[in-house]
Amino acid sequence: MITLVAFLGNYGSKYSGNRHNVAWQFADSLPFAHKLNWQHKFKGSYASLDNLGQERVYFLKPETYMNLSGDSIGELCRFFKIPTEQVLIVHDELELLPGTISLKKGGGLGGHNGLRSTKASLGTADFWRLRFGIGRPNHEDIAGYVLSDFTQDEKIILQQIFPQGAELLEKILSDNPDKLLPLWSKRNLLN
Repeated sequence: MITLVAFLGNYGSKYSGNRHNVAWQFADSLPFAHKLNWQHKFKGSYASLDNLGQERVYFLKPETYMNLSGDSIGELCRFFKIPTEQVLIVHDELELLPGTISLKKGGGLGGHNGLRSTKASLGTADFWRLRFGIGRPNHEDIAGYVLSDFTQDEKIILQQIFPQGAELLEKILSDNPDKLLPLWSKRNLLN
């Protein structure tokens, strides 16, 4: 059971189209996004819904910038007493090709500062992750790459995969995510 879905990104309009903000873009595309009444608390914006297959699900967009995302996530988890195994972090993933979605639990942090901060705040890396592939650039400027906007072709890919990602998220929230791992551990939706 997932009780918290945290969408990692950087706060501010200048970052809204960045690859690092794919999770916020995904959140805004969700079919139930219009039902989310975002409030400012827990160093971010949070909302909740009662009708996604369980009692209540919290949604969070940390507004601490990526490197301190865990501060916001940890604060909300402590306030609502949400255990780590009920946390799903949605984020960008350099090691997956664009068009790929991956569900996993725990594991390495892959140099992702938002995940590193979350682990530091929660005391463990054993939280769920919903990863959107952004691909690795063919140059060494990783920070410049993740902080640059998606290309037009990449935006088309996102439009194609976000609906399937939304269906997956609704399944995750209405069932045991472990059941979904065989099919969704790493799935390229463009094939």
